[in-house]
Order: sequence, then C-alpha cells, then structure tokens
Amino acid sequence: MSWDSFDKYERYDSHTERAKTRLNRPRSKQRPAYQDAKIGRVIEVARGRYQVYIEEFDEVFTASKAREISVPIIGDFVAVVGEFTIPQTEGSLARIVRIEERQNLLRRSADDKDKVERTIVANADQLLIITASANPEPRVRLIERYLIAAFDAGITPILVITKTDLASPDAFIAEFEPLHLQIITTEMDSPALDELQDVLNGKFSVLAGHSGVGKSTLVNALVPDANRATGGVNEVTGRGTHTSSSSSAFRVPDTSENTWIVDTPGVRSFGLGHINPDNIVRALWHLAAGTEGETIAPGSEAEIIEKIEAGELGEVIQRRLESMLSILDGLEAD
Repeated sequence: MSWDSFDKYERYDSHTERAKTRLNRPRSKQRPAYQDAKIGRVIEVARGRYQVYIEEFDEVFTASKAREISVPIIGDFVAVVGEFTIPQTEGSLARIVRIEERQNLLRRSADDKDKVERTIVANADQLLIITASANPEPRVRLIERYLIAAFDAGITPILVITKTDLASPDAFIAEFEPLHLQIITTEMDSPALDELQDVLNGKFSVLAGHSGVGKSTLVNALVPDANRATGGVNEVTGRGTHTSSSSSAFRVPDTSENTWIVDTPGVRSFGLGHINPDNIVRALWHLAAGTEGETIAPGSEAEIIEKIEAGELGEVIQRRLESMLSILDGLEAD
C-alpha cells in the first residue's frame, strides 16, 4: 500500500483541529439587548416562578428568569420577553432577561450580628408599620427597628395602629408623634378604609408588623379577593400566630391603577446587622426637625447627635435617638 493512500484522512484531521479551536474559544460576554422586551413589575415569587404585572397589557404573566441574571424580588421592575397572549397560553412561560436599576431596597438580617441580608421588597414608596393597641401589646423597640430599616432604605414610614377599640393608643402615639409620622388608627370592626385608600393611592406600599397585629385582616379589607389567611393571638404567650408564609403584592381596587400593597409574613424580630447608623441619624433629624429635602453635610452626624442630646427637639426625640442608637450598637437586647 502506498503512503499516498493515507492522504484521504487528512481532511478529517483538519476538521478536528478546527473543532478544537471552536471549543477553546472564550464565550462572548456580550448579551442580547432585548430591545423589544416589555417592562413589568414582579408581584409574587414562588418556586422559581415569577408573577409579573405588565402595565402595557394590564395583565399578569407567569415567567421564569434567564440563567445569567440575579434573582428578582417583589417590586423589581424587569424586562420580559415571550409571547404575550391574553390570557397567557396554559403551560407557557415568559422570561425575565433583565432587572432594572433599583431605586431602593428594604431588607433585614436574621439578627443584629448577621451581615447577610434578607431582601423584602424593591422600589417601595412607603412602609406601613402595623402594630396593635392591644392583643398583642405594642412593642416600641420593634417599631423602632422598622423605622430604622425604612430610614436606611429611604422609604417613607407610616404608622398604622389597629384594635384601638381594645385599648387607648394615646400613650403609644405620644412616643412617636414628635417624629411627624403620619399615624392612622383603626378599630377591629372599622378599618378606616377611606383614610387608608387615600394614603395608599398611586403608591407601592409594604405592610410589615408583628404576627397577630392584623396585617392580613387589613389586606383582606382593602383587597377582598386577596383571601389572606388570618389568625389570632396565643392566650398563653400573648404572641400572634404566623398566617402569611410568603410576601405577595395586591392591586388595591377603588384607587388609581398603580396602587399596590405588599403583605409580608409577620416577624418577632427584625435584624439590622447591615444598617449604616449615619443614615438613621440624618433621617431622624430630617423628620423631627421638619427639614426633609435639605442636604446634610457628610460627617455632621456627631453634631446632630449633640443637638438632639441637648434637647433641641424635645425629650421624646432624645429617647428615640438613644434607643435607636443602642439597638444599632447592640448595647441592649431586643
């Protein structure tokens, strides 16, 4: 056999070399622009599936996420691609390909020493802090923790006191009134729907509070189709029972089309290991002194603390600042 007869195999060798070259070539980091993607908002997350409201269609679509992006959370504005049939074809999924830049992020940690953040919601306008006047008793320290989280995120806090027909909320209100917070009171059989709807109108609001204070009851009153489970208070421990196991956003009827509330699971603790104390000092001064919108020079936090401690804003603000800073410093147990 002539050596020339092996020439016919050379073309296979050359193909193999070209194939190896293609396999070794680094993958491009360029991603598709998805210019035709629709912008929607995540309103529910469950088991790797996302419910996304797209205003252009006034419809909610079920979507998965692209592998290369991080995990979206409730409140995120996202770019979505797919076939947007109405109703959505059974078994089909849209796909989230991009998370838009977040304006703010409400988060907590498991405890004060834990730096790992648990994100709650993105792009919220308001945090409605729900507490009961009685059954369970109001917890000033937990309310302060919610305020700290709202201050740090740059979200407007609003205090809602439920069950005021069971006990007078006056003493409790006096501890927060000098902060110039908006405070709404409700009774068990009278949830002040008109006032709540006015506050919520056109906003993306988060409801947060201790278990058993009536968050889910308020959600059901505002959104009758929400069907959120409600529970009572343990007569032995005085603690509320957990009913909402996951967060969900609901569109509020009888308001503008862009009115949403997010019901979050009740918590008994709210870790703040990730918080920057300087944000809290500035926010507390802005609220109590009525200087919202004014710029505070960086590094002036110590001067603000001195003014508050000297009583410039009154004894109640002194107590709030001392208490909030002690929480952040870990000087006292919750």
